Amino acid sequence: MKFTSIRLIAADIKAMVGFYEMVTLHSAEWLAPVFAEIVTPSATLAIGSMETVSLFKEGSAEAGANRTAIIEFMVDDVDAEYARLKDQVDLVHAPKLMPWGNRSMQFRDPEGTLVALFMPFTDPAKNRFASR
Repeated sequence: MKFTSIRLIAADIKAMVGFYEMVTLHSAEWLAPVFAEIVTPSATLAIGSMETVSLFKEGSAEAGANRTAIIEFMVDDVDAEYARLKDQVDLVHAPKLMPWGNRSMQFRDPEGTLVALFMPFTDPAKNRFASR
C-alpha cells in the first residue's frame, strides 16, 4: 500500500486552491472544474468542491468542518517560510521546537483546517527523515 494523497472538500474551491498554491509554491492541476490537485514530490493535496460530495454519498463530507487533521509539509527552513507567510495566513503559532524534535509553525487554511510547516531539527528527528 502506498499513501498518495489527502483530499479536502471546499466550499470555495478557487480560494482554497489559490491558498495552497501560495503556501506550497506549486501550481494546481485542474482535472475538472470541481477538482484540482497540488502534486508535490512526496504526496498530493487534492481539493474537491462541495459538488463532488454527491458522487460519494450526500452529506458524507462537509467543507470547513474538520478539527482533527493537520496537513503537514516538510520544508528546508521553517523560519524562512514563517517570514514569507506570517502576514498572509491565520497564524496559530510561530516556529517552535516540538517534543518529537521538529521545528514547526502552524496556521489555518481559509476554511479552518490546520496546516503545519516543519523541519526536522534535532539529530533524532533528522535521522527519522533521512531514509524517507
